[in-house]
Amino acid sequence: MSFSKSGKKSLLRALFSACILFSLNGCIYLVVGGIGAVGGYIVSPDTVEGLTENDAIAVWDGTLEIISIMGTIREQNENNGLLIAKISGAEVTIKIVKLNESNIKVSVKARKSYLPKISVAQDVFVKIMSHLNE
Repeated sequence: MSFSKSGKKSLLRALFSACILFSLNGCIYLVVGGIGAVGGYIVSPDTVEGLTENDAIAVWDGTLEIISIMGTIREQNENNGLLIAKISGAEVTIKIVKLNESNIKVSVKARKSYLPKISVAQDVFVKIMSHLNE
């Protein structure tokens, strides 16, 4: 079995990428957004989270507004900071946790048929944070 020069490069690149992915052991923290104000972190294969310095009520109201535009709200519990919605065919769970007087953590989890949908979670998270920072 012989490979062309470009085939060898592709194979080596794929093997190197696989080694890097396996070395991360599932703990992936990647920046989402690109702008510090909208930035968040992928903390699991289906969850994106980040901090905002907005008021807790403003975060709840802004999140509710964005989610109602993007999909259908199935469950909401403001006291526990929990929203569950159907967006792009995925079940999206949003948790809003007040860490202290000036920091609110927003966590967005998306799954479709028990499989992670990180692209949906990223999209929802970025839209929420962009709306809050307007």
